[in-house]
Amino acid sequence: MTGTGYDDISPGPTSRESAALYECVITHVRRTPLRHALRHRTYLWCVDVDRLPVLPRLLRPLARFDARDHFVGTAGSLRAGLDAFLAAHGIDLGGGRVVMLAHARVFGFVFNPLSVFWCHDSSGAPVCVVAEVHNTYGQRHCYLLRADEAGRTGEAVVDKSFYVSPFFAVEGRYRMRLPLPGERLTLTVHLDNADGQAFTAVVRGRRRPATVRGLLSAAARRPWSTAAVWAGIRRHGIHLLLRGLPVHPRVRSAPQKGMLP
Repeated sequence: MTGTGYDDISPGPTSRESAALYECVITHVRRTPLRHALRHRTYLWCVDVDRLPVLPRLLRPLARFDARDHFVGTAGSLRAGLDAFLAAHGIDLGGGRVVMLAHARVFGFVFNPLSVFWCHDSSGAPVCVVAEVHNTYGQRHCYLLRADEAGRTGEAVVDKSFYVSPFFAVEGRYRMRLPLPGERLTLTVHLDNADGQAFTAVVRGRRRPATVRGLLSAAARRPWSTAAVWAGIRRHGIHLLLRGLPVHPRVRSAPQKGMLP
């Protein structure tokens, strides 16, 4: 893992030298065929994929960024995995800056329902956003949101093409709003299907400096945060099963370009 000195990370998650922590509230609202909502608190990292933070040795179990947790999982670095995925779609960033929002590994475990990569070219202009979705079956899938003519990224409508919740079929469309975070973080994903707006996920957070003190504070409030996210999703799934919500069987899909099957 390479990066700058951990306590010397400069402020502002959009600068090349910076990293930040976001204290987040995640809400899910399911509207059909029955209404159900969940609310979960956690913290996320916002980092430059080429300048990952380096922790003091004793704190490294609290945050580790592994290439195996994203894209094909076999690339030598996060950047190499992302570049291979983009190349499969005809995109070359020319070494431009990439900002990632994700959970880090905590005590060797990580689960990222959604990781987001904001991609820029060598001049700093936005090129695309990659929204990487992970399910609890150990699979992942990337949605590519290209910049429009005005150079904006982070807002798009894409067809759903990946099995996530067992209570929704692989059909419908996502409306994603994923603006690059600043002092505030606000991400929104809507799922629209034949029944209308079936599901909404929102992530809201506030930036905190990525310092030793900041990490220790976040970890003390949300111990083993990534495992807690995974367990919370499982717990709510059991609740929905007990309420009689029907399950859609998981169908093996064809591999995505640049991704594992």
